Amino acid sequence: MLERMNHTMHEETRQGEAYAPFVNDPSAYNKKFYIESYGCAMNFADSEIVASILNENGFGATRNFEEADLILINTCSIREKAEQTVRKRLTELRKVKKHNSGALIGVLGCMAERLKGKLLEEEKLVDMVVGPDAYRSLPDLITEAGTGQKAVNVLLSRDETYADISPVRLDSNGVAGFVSIMRGCNNMCSFCVVPFTRGRERSRDPHSIIRECTDLFNSGYREVTLLGQNVDSYYWVSENLNSTQINGVSANSPSTGGGRGEAVTFANLLEMVAMIDPLLRVRFSTSHPKDITDDVLFTMAKYENICKYIHLPVQSGSTRVLQLMNRTYTREWYMAKVDRIMEIMPDCGISSDIIAGFCTETEEDHQDTLSIMQHSKYDMSYMFFYSERPGTLAARRYQDDIPEAIKKRRLDEIVKLQNALSRESNLKDLGKTFKVLIEGNSKRSDQDWMGRSSQNKVIVFPKEQYQLNKGQYVMVKVHDCTGATLIGKIEP
Repeated sequence: MLERMNHTMHEETRQGEAYAPFVNDPSAYNKKFYIESYGCAMNFADSEIVASILNENGFGATRNFEEADLILINTCSIREKAEQTVRKRLTELRKVKKHNSGALIGVLGCMAERLKGKLLEEEKLVDMVVGPDAYRSLPDLITEAGTGQKAVNVLLSRDETYADISPVRLDSNGVAGFVSIMRGCNNMCSFCVVPFTRGRERSRDPHSIIRECTDLFNSGYREVTLLGQNVDSYYWVSENLNSTQINGVSANSPSTGGGRGEAVTFANLLEMVAMIDPLLRVRFSTSHPKDITDDVLFTMAKYENICKYIHLPVQSGSTRVLQLMNRTYTREWYMAKVDRIMEIMPDCGISSDIIAGFCTETEEDHQDTLSIMQHSKYDMSYMFFYSERPGTLAARRYQDDIPEAIKKRRLDEIVKLQNALSRESNLKDLGKTFKVLIEGNSKRSDQDWMGRSSQNKVIVFPKEQYQLNKGQYVMVKVHDCTGATLIGKIEP
């Protein structure tokens, strides 16, 4: 479906990282597991749930797949290249069978649900296939696969949220953590496989979310990112008639009625998490433009520790193409939403997703995309060219009729414009002072710290004589920049 470019600045872009729990003592377990995760932040959060389930069932983590009894790949189906990468990696991992015939190899996540038959029978790359709603069944599936049977569970659920499972934080920096607040998606964007691989939307009990965020804060974390395919449509209704109040925030009367209790919206949830402690930063991803409300924006503006940053995917600047994509908003509506965000929070950072060369896209449509980028002045974007994904509405309804050369040329123009917008945005920050949460050493030098501003911009600055540690806040004045990074000095 999508060919991604410009992978800077977002956790969502990490591909193929091997994960081993940093809180885990492998010697305390009889068996070892190795896990790699690909794709979006939701997959990385899911891997932390899987690690918890495996720990409870006698498996400790290892960073060396050659010594693992169980090898798992948590996969992504959002684009063909991601699936090709996973297939290549599985072929490499199969070599472990030569010296450890008892080792089991499994595929988790979206690709598992979509390609279960091919992976198990045609290509014989794996011993087990486990969909994103079936991780609780892992112990039984491991037992089944251990007998030589092919083990499969890709059933989608209408209520599974893993709310009662405490994730094992994997290779965490100890500062920033992901917290899943919902699963699935009800938006049937015509280019997207997610509704078919992750099922229908369901929201997690807010009590369990607040408990997890509080536990992270008490463990030294200073930032949480609330995750969902569309966080703004988060909506949880209690099953009793008593008033729902968490962290001093009262819920709303539900529109559903029917004698049920009160409802918690995303704006309510944001406020609840923000009130855990002023030192806990709150981020969220991802927003659908049609669902982000003024209530959310005013809540963001109210609390200093809710980061002033919104990822607001536009996909296309053409109303005609947006209708083909089933995005349910027009060009003018989207621009008005951006204007409203900046009216309420003038210092808010905005990023986006953009697709070049969707079915029937004309040069005029492409120019509409370039102009909406200029209007929105995105700080950064994830930019793709369209490639058809089997099973999507677009694959069934439309012809992928834009030649690849034209797609690549249009994408190149989008990338060049975004690079210019990013640099323009960074230049505006010269001379400004930002509150930065230190996340660790700079990648280039252990003499420099790196952290992010509220607007999600990476800032690098020298440690100098100051005795600081990661997880601390510091005021940094920006004096230089690159296209993707701000460079500053600590304000005494």
